[in-house]
Amino acid sequence: MTTYVYETIPQTPGEKPVYFEVKQSMQDAPLATHPDSGKPVRRVILGGYGVLKSGGAPAPKPEGGCGCGPAGCCN
Repeated sequence: MTTYVYETIPQTPGEKPVYFEVKQSMQDAPLATHPDSGKPVRRVILGGYGVLKSGGAPAPKPEGGCGCGPAGCCN
């Protein structure tokens, strides 16, 4: 099961969204309403923990050629 973050969709100016988490299967459809209040909701897309870099030095090749890539065993 995956934990998803949802927020209520403000219906009036100045209304703050309410955030909550729900454990769902990846095959389940996203929620359309808050389970308690019935207010409309949307799923919040969160970033991961990976670091993306452009440029710089290439990753070192593994010893023995057992990694994927030009010198590895995936060719």
